[in-house]
Amino acid sequence: MDKLPDNNDVPFGPWKGRAILLVDLDAFFASVEQLDHPAWRGKPVIVGGDPDRRGVVSTASYEARKYGVHSAMPSSTAQRLCPDAIWTEGHFARYREMSNKVMAILHDETPFVQQVSIDEAFMDVSPNEVNSEHPVAIAQRIQSRVDALGVTCSIGIGTTKSIAKLASDMDKPHGITVVMPGGEQSFMAPLPVRSLSGIGPSSEKKLRQFGIETLGDLAAADDQMIEHLLGKNGKVMLDRTRGLEDAKVEEDNEVKSVSNEISFANDLCEREDIEAAIATMAAKVCRRLRRKGLQGRTVALKLRYSNFSVRSVQKTFAVRSDDDAQIMQALSGMLDELWHDGVAVRLVGVAITGFDEDDAGEQLELFDEEPDESGITSRYVSDARIRRLAEATDKVRERFGEKAVSFGRELRTGDNTTGSSSKNPADYK
Repeated sequence: MDKLPDNNDVPFGPWKGRAILLVDLDAFFASVEQLDHPAWRGKPVIVGGDPDRRGVVSTASYEARKYGVHSAMPSSTAQRLCPDAIWTEGHFARYREMSNKVMAILHDETPFVQQVSIDEAFMDVSPNEVNSEHPVAIAQRIQSRVDALGVTCSIGIGTTKSIAKLASDMDKPHGITVVMPGGEQSFMAPLPVRSLSGIGPSSEKKLRQFGIETLGDLAAADDQMIEHLLGKNGKVMLDRTRGLEDAKVEEDNEVKSVSNEISFANDLCEREDIEAAIATMAAKVCRRLRRKGLQGRTVALKLRYSNFSVRSVQKTFAVRSDDDAQIMQALSGMLDELWHDGVAVRLVGVAITGFDEDDAGEQLELFDEEPDESGITSRYVSDARIRRLAEATDKVRERFGEKAVSFGRELRTGDNTTGSSSKNPADYK
């Protein structure tokens, strides 16, 4: 593993074989806020939900991280650790705008860009007959161009996606870490197993019980034992630790799901309030579908209860839709499977998938009535005026923000949210 000096020299020999970059924007949400608010630069900034309303941290600036604040931490804990931090709920349209500018820079370098979240992307810059430039020189140029936008990135370079990802975390912020071909094993061997993408707390616990604590331990382990412990994921993890991963970097513009969820400062106990929250989430998801020109027929509903347990249900219907009223009709029926009187709810989530014409699944009617030849029941066909209203509302919110237009259902629970938001890649593309 090598970390580059501050100058633009490339102190490495020729690169042979695949060259994968992982470009990771540093503390991205907080960095954009500091860019847009010069007075916040050099100060601890936290993007997240209200500390007094069950919020969680989305992103913390590096100044705040010095106090122990990190993503997904309860906002109340972050406030105790860093009482002088500057807080903001976030401006996600702005983050999407900046992300798109960064992704345009990456696409200038190669057509092989795979965006994995709003602030991360893999690139394949392998030397070939057309591209003879050293991967490190490409990474340095990308970093300089991102700097010019007013934010920074860290870059990992390796022969596989997993190695590039691990390397990108080694020298943050604003670092470039290079794992040259042939140096994969010495780089990965001392790292803890938990650092490898695909190994979560449960897998880590199983491995530690057999004395496997580092990626070097995992690479040397018996194949059958690992596949027994980790199931079908076992071979994938072994290949990653042995530098044998062959996953390609391919641009993936296909949106597989569109989702949104919301947490509440105070639990919802009445059906009317829960349905209002579900309707608000359904409306947001449907707006995103319309923005992407998509219609889906698999609808999922997720609830987190006051005891933090989570249940979800999904159904695949015969009819695709991007219509709020139709989707809400389906969700209302699904709510009966997850909730009954007296149960307190702290989070509601809605997701829609099934955009592919050839999706397989249980063929259920979306509504009780028989659909007409268009596939939609006459009872719920949107009036043209209603459709125009929805599209007009979409345009207003796209230009002026989510709060520019509010309906009654949104007002019912609007003051009871934590203000937290997660990074859903599909929502930012």
